[in-house]
Amino acid sequence: MMQRRPLLKGLLAGATVAIAGRRAGAQTPGVTATEIKIGCTTPLSGPASAYGVIAKTIAAYFNMLNDQGGIAGHKINFIYYDDGYSPPRTVEQTRKLVEEDGVDFLFQNLGTPCNTAIRPYCNQHKIPQLFVSTGADKWGDYKHFPYTVGFNPSYRTEAEIYAKYILKQKPDAKVALIYQNDDFGKDYLNGLKQGFGDKFDKMVVKTATYEVTDPTIDSQIVSLQGAGADTLVTAAVPKFAAQAIRKVADLGWKPLHIMTNVSVSVGAVLKPAGLDNSIGLITAGYVKDPTDKKWDDDPGMKEWRAFSAKYMPGADLADGNITYGYGAAFVMTDVLRQCGTDFSRENVLKQALSIKDLEVPVFYPGIKVATSETNHQPIQELQLTRFNGHNFEPFGEVIRGSEASF
Repeated sequence: MMQRRPLLKGLLAGATVAIAGRRAGAQTPGVTATEIKIGCTTPLSGPASAYGVIAKTIAAYFNMLNDQGGIAGHKINFIYYDDGYSPPRTVEQTRKLVEEDGVDFLFQNLGTPCNTAIRPYCNQHKIPQLFVSTGADKWGDYKHFPYTVGFNPSYRTEAEIYAKYILKQKPDAKVALIYQNDDFGKDYLNGLKQGFGDKFDKMVVKTATYEVTDPTIDSQIVSLQGAGADTLVTAAVPKFAAQAIRKVADLGWKPLHIMTNVSVSVGAVLKPAGLDNSIGLITAGYVKDPTDKKWDDDPGMKEWRAFSAKYMPGADLADGNITYGYGAAFVMTDVLRQCGTDFSRENVLKQALSIKDLEVPVFYPGIKVATSETNHQPIQELQLTRFNGHNFEPFGEVIRGSEASF
């Protein structure tokens, strides 16, 4: 019996290691020796369906990455479901991704109300909710929601930049604002208040809101014109942004028109609204306009066009949402590479919050991505641009807004 104890000890030790290994594996859902599962919800239908191409672009990017060997021998399995831009459906689909599909983490879930609905669930269960496709200022709240990380520049910061531009270029402006009646739209109201300061009540002559379930916003645009405004700020998703541009033109109204950067896709918004109707439109962006000839010889845009030709044949390359999706996937890929071979949720989040001035090939020069444990808003700089009838032309310098006070 004495001679058999070392063997027994060895067997027990081996069993302990095997059990520990299984437990360690169980702590990293969605990760096997050859695969990483990533989840996403997005509006493939409904009032914000123009954004659906973003998830399709990300899926195509990961297909390209998989063809190149993946990440550390792991192929990316990107699973995305349609939530119709409806928060209850977002909750339902997110639980499916986590509890049935067993994804490692979430990436680029789209929409302010939709991400708001799942933020408590993700943080309670310690599921990284990474690089959400929305610029709500709230995503910077690292103290209360450490597992949620933003991506788009803060809408509040963007609106603050617009206010500063108006004060400089048109100090006697009579400003009207139309915004979506949720946290997305209200960030623009708050940003204008911050940018105008004590001049807000004098500068802003009227505001109007709309619900995503409204059929049109024509009546709101008429009321804003009737208030005597000569400057219009529109904070709307693509469907309503196009309506605003068309109605302004139908009325013969000629305001200085400033549009949220999430709704300035030439293909998805301006073409449906009428390119001639869109001339002079101003926005603050960070993604290179794919319709601008100045980027024809740009190395980053050449890479993007080659990717699009091979992995998204037939796609409308005038749609800036495709360029945006490519940039987001580029950032996520950089994070995964920094993970080495540890794709645990803890390490993925750690690396997502350790980005140091990353240059993205489809972003404007001078705009870099950076994060930290106390900075969950990766992009904080914007470039003012103006639509000339064909593309958006950058003007002025890259502008940095004030940071969120979290």
